[in-house]
Amino acid sequence: MMNILLPPFTQETAIAKVRLAEDSWNTRNPEHVSQSYTPDSRWRNRADFVTGRGEIIAFLRRKWTRELDYRLIKELWAFTDNRIAVRFAYEWHDDSGFWFRSYGNENWEFDANGLMRTRYASINDLPIRESERKYHWPLGRRPDHYPGLSQLGL
Repeated sequence: MMNILLPPFTQETAIAKVRLAEDSWNTRNPEHVSQSYTPDSRWRNRADFVTGRGEIIAFLRRKWTRELDYRLIKELWAFTDNRIAVRFAYEWHDDSGFWFRSYGNENWEFDANGLMRTRYASINDLPIRESERKYHWPLGRRPDHYPGLSQLGL
């Protein structure tokens, strides 16, 4: 389970919470990722509505079966006491070798224990050529020295 940072968030803890979420998703391990959410967490991801850890795990298994070599960067957009807004972009390819960069925004709400109870994600996919990829680190956690979204011009 990811290290928990509790609300109310400060600038520093909100940034850390975003990076922990990015690191967790870059594992591409649905069971690991699901532990960051409340047992009854509610999501809207594009047009999918997901409730609870079991559905989160099933959703992420489907996602990462289709979105191969997934690499994600998240960046803090705004925060309040127990809410965080992020923007993100991830790169992936399908089983035919076509590459995409998916851009989006998420709104998160946390419970008092630091687990996410709601997640609303809006995402758009942009087909890219392999030569247009910007994420070239080995699969897994983005290295600390690797630029973020703003530094990459995304």
